Amino acid sequence: MRTEVRVVSGILRGRKIEFEINPLMRPTPQRVREALFSILGVSLNGIAFFDVFAGTGVNGFEAISRGASKTTFIERDFHLAQAIERYIKKFNVGHLGHVICTDAYRWAARWIPIKESSIIFISPPFIDFKNQLDELFSMVRSFQEKVKPGSVVVVQTESEIPIGDLPDAEGSGWDKRVYGRNELQFWVKNDPNATPEDPEPMNDESES
Repeated sequence: MRTEVRVVSGILRGRKIEFEINPLMRPTPQRVREALFSILGVSLNGIAFFDVFAGTGVNGFEAISRGASKTTFIERDFHLAQAIERYIKKFNVGHLGHVICTDAYRWAARWIPIKESSIIFISPPFIDFKNQLDELFSMVRSFQEKVKPGSVVVVQTESEIPIGDLPDAEGSGWDKRVYGRNELQFWVKNDPNATPEDPEPMNDESES
């Protein structure tokens, strides 16, 4: 059985992404995507976006649509990765999107950060919270250590699967927003050159 999701806003607004229903997939609900990109706001403009555990790729396409300089989709499933490639071509955004078909955990361990700040969006299958939590925490910790100042790490979690506190490499804390059963947790790498006038990336109110 097939269903579809839509890009919410930006240059790709209204574009449809079709996919086969898979119990291991959990495309980010539209309401949560709207909140995610509202919170990121202007922080996304001209910034590289990494869609880890890309699945349908809808979050990465949303990032492209809203002004990301480059989006990298990380997806292990060959058929899903191929589908993302097809939509990159269909939407004529080949200069903005790149797919890497590989295991996200191994990719993260080997990842060499780009020179600029970036946004890392991590949305693992729910089953990984139970079976691969240590690997997930190691991934988060690795990103925190590697990304440049001003970068944002976002983890989509599930309120019905308690995982405890996410790693916090700098002690700056996580900003949690709750949307029904979905939770978005934001971590910002401190920028030693930031001034009090610099805009805060977190500008949306939490919902329950």
